[in-house]
Amino acid sequence: MATILLIEDNELNRDMLSRRLSSKGFHVLVAEDGKKGLEMTQTEQPDLVLMDMNLPEIDGWNATKTMKHGEDTKHIPVIALTSHAMTGDKERAYEAGCDEYEPKPIDFSSLLIKIHRLLPEPSV
Repeated sequence: MATILLIEDNELNRDMLSRRLSSKGFHVLVAEDGKKGLEMTQTEQPDLVLMDMNLPEIDGWNATKTMKHGEDTKHIPVIALTSHAMTGDKERAYEAGCDEYEPKPIDFSSLLIKIHRLLPEPSV
């Protein structure tokens, strides 16, 4: 079972996404801000991170940059979750080190496709 770390400060989004991902068989960990999320990437070593970009403490842009420069965390795929749908925001997410981008409101089917594409193949 793959572990996904959901870093999201909005309680409703956290609850909805964690329940839907759990129902699809994922083990879901949650963090409410960028600082806690960064700590959890190091201690929990999730298979994938869903990163809200508008976070307290450390925003998602800087949390992703830090994570992607860390020896122990640079391999973890990151999907940016953001309501920033302005021109250039997708490119900015990729520049920060995100591997994928999903605008809010989240299209769960689209998000699942991206998650499955980024997750490592399970070892047999």
